Amino acid sequence: MTRTTAGAFPRPGGPPAAGSGGSTSGAGGSGFWVVGAVLVLLMLSSSVPSALYVLYQERWDLSSGMVTVVFAVYAVTVLLGLLLFGSLSDTLGRRPVLGAGLLLAIASMGLFAAAQGPGLLLAARAVQGLAVGLATGAMGAALLELSPRSRPALGAQVNSAGPTVGIGLGGIGAGLLVQYAPAPTVLSYLLLVAAFAVTLVGVVRMRESAPLGPGGRSWRIVPHRIGVPAAVRGRFAVLVLTVVAVWTVGGFYLSLGPHLALLLLRSTNYLVGGATVALLAGAATAAQLLLGRTAPLRTAVLGLGGLLAGLALVLLALQTGSAALFLAGTAVLGSGWGAAFLGAFRALSALAEPAHRGELTAAVYVFAYLAMSVPAVLAGLLTNVHGLHRTSVGFMAAVAGVCVLALSATLRLAARTRAEGSTP
Repeated sequence: MTRTTAGAFPRPGGPPAAGSGGSTSGAGGSGFWVVGAVLVLLMLSSSVPSALYVLYQERWDLSSGMVTVVFAVYAVTVLLGLLLFGSLSDTLGRRPVLGAGLLLAIASMGLFAAAQGPGLLLAARAVQGLAVGLATGAMGAALLELSPRSRPALGAQVNSAGPTVGIGLGGIGAGLLVQYAPAPTVLSYLLLVAAFAVTLVGVVRMRESAPLGPGGRSWRIVPHRIGVPAAVRGRFAVLVLTVVAVWTVGGFYLSLGPHLALLLLRSTNYLVGGATVALLAGAATAAQLLLGRTAPLRTAVLGLGGLLAGLALVLLALQTGSAALFLAGTAVLGSGWGAAFLGAFRALSALAEPAHRGELTAAVYVFAYLAMSVPAVLAGLLTNVHGLHRTSVGFMAAVAGVCVLALSATLRLAARTRAEGSTP
């Protein structure tokens, strides 16, 4: 997920990060689009394995628990990279950090292509997570700094839509390759190696956008502090419930969603699994673009309502075996997912003073990535015992309960905020 401004949506490949200030240049030329391409490609590559998990399971006889562990390794290493290296580009510069992230991404694609079992698959996911975590802060800041003078909001818009666009394209693209191309577990990653190499050339040629501090450039690593100011802890607790609900759903769909789609649609076409991820991400993107100017708490409430409606439809689909209901529920769930996180993160960003915003954002990261990984692993382990259908029903019902709590608490917070005449 990228660094983003208070109004931007992160990627679920990942959750967001806070932007690092305004534009220092006013016009970034081609560099802006190079960074945007890096963002989309990193998120695209993060969703490609999701479309391939079913194939890995069949070839290597992997359990659902192992699949979710592979997914969780990515989430944990992204978080580690963000917390350790999230501010490195402020001292070293955007270009070298982006370049290092791309080199790690290329290495991870090579590991994926060479994988013949879960060992290299886990290693590839870990390196990929570090690549995304390392590059995230630099991407978000560079997009803000390189925004064209004529369209100053474009950086935040690309930060917002780029992640879900990448996730959607990765799901559908990998699904097509798995179904119709030879050696998809190798070809998918070799194509990405080529794409990353092209963007690496673009990064090398782009100009540096980070302001040069009094100490010059250095490899000084300053880990993100994790903390929530005491004055806003109550509001933080309310809003983070939405973050947990959103990324629990995201983690489930990105790990077990393709397998569930094949089961419900009674299909052997691997494109179906990738298309399910693309449908979820596409609906999330559309909701973010549609509600980008809506007040944060109102957006969060609308998103939670969408999540509940989507969960209800998916539960009904699981009970009736209806493919049409499952697809409709996934689309509604995606729109709620995008809106709920957009609103919650914008509201969370407004809670702290600028001096403490990084600490608060780091705390959001922890909850988001734990919600993305831990419940998914638990669901995978339960699937080994109770089966995918039964586990999915219990999982969706539990998430719906969290959504109800979050919606009730957010409505109370919105009413209190209106009464106080404060923001958000």
